[in-house]
This record gives sequence, structure tokens and C-alpha cells, in this order.
Amino acid sequence: MSSANSTEIEKTEDSSPVYEFEKSLSDSISKKFSNVEIVYVKQNRIRVNVKKEEIIDVASFIRDELHFDHAESVSGVDYPEDKQIEVVYHLGSYTDPLLSKQILALATRTQREDNPHPGNDSSKLPSLRDVFPSVSFHERECFEMLGVYFDGNPDNRRLLLPEDWADIPPLRKDFAIKGR
Repeated sequence: MSSANSTEIEKTEDSSPVYEFEKSLSDSISKKFSNVEIVYVKQNRIRVNVKKEEIIDVASFIRDELHFDHAESVSGVDYPEDKQIEVVYHLGSYTDPLLSKQILALATRTQREDNPHPGNDSSKLPSLRDVFPSVSFHERECFEMLGVYFDGNPDNRRLLLPEDWADIPPLRKDFAIKGR
């Protein structure tokens, strides 16, 4: 199995393929940042977990050295049992043909407050807006729907919900839908 940017070179002990190009990208990240966790390396897909204190440095490296030039999307996952919220940035490249099919998922977690007061509690992450300007809108949605405040994003205001929304963020697992 091979393509212009992905060549299967060997099998791991559990017979999963190893892709040379993707592995070289993930190795570059783990060589530069010893605290990252490479969760998986698949054809055209890499998942990297980082501590929130390192996300700006890791994202800048991915942009500047690996040439992932934009964030395609930002998603959030509520983990109430762990008292955490995870934010995942899906990164790609418009300008590097070798990266045209690659998606690098860069994830980090922050503390989850049971009674959130976005911007005034510990559910905060550094914004990647200065690294990838395209995240501005996505971080705003994550702020509104999950209650994660992004330090450094100048537009942490409501997008769809009323400004005086008093309930918990609606994409949290403990949000009660009225009438159900």
C-alpha cells in the first residue's frame, strides 16, 4: 500500500501497518517535545496529546517546521467522570502538496467546572488564534457550547445563545434538555 506521501514500510507486532511519512512527522514532534503523547499514527492521520501549557509551542512547531498551515476545525469533548474537557484542533495544509491528505489532530485538556462561569473559572486554555487565525470562530463556539474560555482570543462572546444565558453550556453531558 503506497501513495505519494504515505508508504507502508513494516508491520508492528500486532500487524498494523507503519506509514513512513506519518511516522517521520510524529517522530519530529516527539523528538522536539518530550512530554507529548503520540496516540496514533495511521495513513493520513496523526493524533498528538499535549499539556495545555505546551500547546502554543507545539502548534507553532507544527506550523513552522512541519508546514501544517491551517486549522480545519476545532472540536470539544466533555469528560464529566474525569472532570475534564478535551479540545481537539484538526490541522491540515493548503500549501504543501505532501500534506494535502494529512490531518493532524492536536489535543489538550482542561479542568471541567461543575458550575461553570466561563472566563471566571479554571476551564481555560491558551488560544491558538495567533498560530492559526482560522481557529477564532471555532474557539468561540467551543467557549459557548462547552464553557472553555480561550485566553488570548479577543472574541470570547456568545455566538448562538443569548448573552444572558444562565444555564450550563448545552454540549456538556449533564445539560438537561427540557421536556425529556
